[in-house]
Amino acid sequence: MNCKIVADSCCEFPEGYEKDSGYVRIPLRLEVGQDTFIDDEGFDQALFLEKVAACPESPRSSCPSPETFKEAYRTDAENVFVFTLSSKLSGSYNSAELGKKMYHDEYGEKNIFVCDSESASCGETQLAFKAVEWSGEGLPFEEICRRLQDYRDKMKTYFVLDNLETLRKNGRLTGIKAMVATTLSIKPVMGSHKGEIIQLGQAIGNKKALAKMAETVANEAVDPEERTLMITHCNCPERAKRVKEMILSKIRVKDVVIMDTKGVSSMYANDGGVIVTL
Repeated sequence: MNCKIVADSCCEFPEGYEKDSGYVRIPLRLEVGQDTFIDDEGFDQALFLEKVAACPESPRSSCPSPETFKEAYRTDAENVFVFTLSSKLSGSYNSAELGKKMYHDEYGEKNIFVCDSESASCGETQLAFKAVEWSGEGLPFEEICRRLQDYRDKMKTYFVLDNLETLRKNGRLTGIKAMVATTLSIKPVMGSHKGEIIQLGQAIGNKKALAKMAETVANEAVDPEERTLMITHCNCPERAKRVKEMILSKIRVKDVVIMDTKGVSSMYANDGGVIVTL
């Protein structure tokens, strides 16, 4: 590849990509009470979820240092594309941008594009894969950057979670007026607007919420046959499969990718959460 992909660890890649040096995930640190988890290839999702369930305190994350990003930009590849979870949710984007400045100060000029995904999880994956696709087509660096921003602005993110407590306790739901998720039976269907979490609807029970999300995805899809449907799930592969089937019964897409969440996404999605991007 004539490019290198750098992403914070909220980004998931399909199995096998961790062995490809062209793709680097910069780990965030997760804290659950007195326990610390590093969101790298050694992350133990089962143990993490067990600790979260047993801890009365909300888990927290710490974004990577600018120095870590700076060193990840060192490569023989001509172009470096960097993807972070929404700057409205984390300081990761600012850290990546500062790392870029530090790189230029220390090593000189290089094509480095830091992209605020205005999403998370598979939203970052979507953008990373488009960068690789367009690089493979030989498009100029500036054109790829422009296309990535345009693709991001049109990309939709949706999610249904069994538990919104981590998002609420960490102040990520401040823009939502009517938080109905305090009752166990009502499940909100959530989305993203310019990187901020919004509520799109609600349903009674998880199954109906997932169906409503699938319906919303299909209704809002623009040229879906040209886009990849990506689904990440937190320890619930059958739910993810069911969501895929419901969406594909309504629209046709270019491809489908299903992944399990790593550390940061597991922290926010909690056990049973499903995230969709298209």
